[in-house]
Amino acid sequence: MKTKLLYLLILSSLLISGCEKSVSFKLDEVAPKVVVEAMIENGQAPVVYLSKSLNYFSRIDQNILANSFVHNAEIYVSNGTLTHKLKEFSIPIGTGYSVYYYTNDPASPSTSFVGELNKQYSLRIASEGKEYNAVTTIPAITRRIDSLFWKAAPPANAPEKVAVMVRAYDPPGFGDYVRYFTKRNSEPFYPGLNSVYDDQVIDGSVYEVQVERGVNRNEDQPEGFSFFNKGDTVTLKISNIDRATYDFWRTMEYTYLSVGNPFSSPTKVISNINGGGLGYFGGYASQYRTIIIPR
Repeated sequence: MKTKLLYLLILSSLLISGCEKSVSFKLDEVAPKVVVEAMIENGQAPVVYLSKSLNYFSRIDQNILANSFVHNAEIYVSNGTLTHKLKEFSIPIGTGYSVYYYTNDPASPSTSFVGELNKQYSLRIASEGKEYNAVTTIPAITRRIDSLFWKAAPPANAPEKVAVMVRAYDPPGFGDYVRYFTKRNSEPFYPGLNSVYDDQVIDGSVYEVQVERGVNRNEDQPEGFSFFNKGDTVTLKISNIDRATYDFWRTMEYTYLSVGNPFSSPTKVISNINGGGLGYFGGYASQYRTIIIPR
């Protein structure tokens, strides 16, 4: 009986290996596309990062990334009353490289403005003979933060690890979309690994949920990265966003988390940039809360 079973296993493996076939894909060369990361927040000037896309198998280093920025574009943002032409600026990041962005031009104060709640904004970009357009809204602040508090992380974690919790209220009526960020001590604000949420489950309720620590996606995340440490000062930023901004980040983050997973479904990142560009133009209605975790 054992001999027969062994024979069947060997025969099956031979049949399977005989069906194997090498498959190779030749990907077409695709011209780089303009990538837009544009945002406007209540009380803040509009900010636009403009770059060129890279091929899927491109080698990436600091020099390639530095050369991907798009310079000398004509970028206009309008609030329906004023239309302002943004100016290009740079921030040195060391090792001889800089990050480039566009924002309000201090030489044209009569047309400059900052974001306001419940207002729509339009974006127009002219670069290398092409034009790109987008529209976004800074909605009202509807997701209300009641309080922040902390509790010990589960026992499997280090004793200094704590979970930061938020108690918040979502008003009745579906369609409240939010994106959140956290700042730990002197670090910048980082978005959560899954940073956007709708109100399908918590509509019209008071709820408590853990605030996972925001992440720098350029770095590997250590075990227990979602928790904070005793002694940390933590600032939570929650921003109401419109549906287009939610859809962009929902699909972008799903794609990011599924990279390398052979069982994940292919996802198209949903952009609100018209004219053939990639990326998004998003409005943020932001509020902040801070907690100091004792040692």
